[in-house]
Amino acid sequence: MTGRLVGHRTIVTGGARGIGGRIAATLAGEGADVVILDRLVAEGSHCAKEIGGRYLEVDLTDAESAEAATIEAVGLLGGVDILVNCAGIFSRTELVDLTISEWDRLFAINVRAMLTTMQVAARSMIPAKTGRIINLASMAAKKGGAHEAAYAASKAAVVALTRSVAYEWGPHGITANSICPGYVLTEMGAGTRTPELIASWEAMSPLGRLATTDDVAGVALFLALPASGYLTGQAFNVTGGMVTH
Repeated sequence: MTGRLVGHRTIVTGGARGIGGRIAATLAGEGADVVILDRLVAEGSHCAKEIGGRYLEVDLTDAESAEAATIEAVGLLGGVDILVNCAGIFSRTELVDLTISEWDRLFAINVRAMLTTMQVAARSMIPAKTGRIINLASMAAKKGGAHEAAYAASKAAVVALTRSVAYEWGPHGITANSICPGYVLTEMGAGTRTPELIASWEAMSPLGRLATTDDVAGVALFLALPASGYLTGQAFNVTGGMVTH
């Protein structure tokens, strides 16, 4: 096995498909030993087989399940060097109609599960005095948007949580950064799109196109490599210029 991440023990949540699947494949392509955590059994098993990794089923809405699966993944790997939290859900609801259960579900998966996996990973990373944590947020964390209050708020929480991790665990040699993708045409949110909506999104970017999963995976790879070792607490825009702060 050759590559820049040979020997790097890696966990990717939400790695069965979409952005998470592309990140898992990209890191594995550089030699990382990858365990995918996801609720999608068929897709997760297939992706793991394709990249030469392993798959564990997990229900991230359940805190105990999230903790147990992450502990099992660390055990399979014999530790963890890179944790990538990609698991997330999206909803589009008018604010006056937003229910507490919908709000709680988004925060359970998009934020609380991330907290749980990071806590488990830290038990391995802190004694080792090294580690990379990469959390998927969203452009919505910085600009919000109509009909996506719960989603935007959850992703803003991801950015804030990641910054706190960077401060608290930095003295242990652990970096923590978030990635804020713009519009990426994955399975998530597919039911809310129309050709007209996609065209309007494309027009918002100076580059005149939407992001691909490779665009996001490339940034995740950089954050996993030694070259990014002095970057921590950052929220990187992968938005084609739609957001520049």
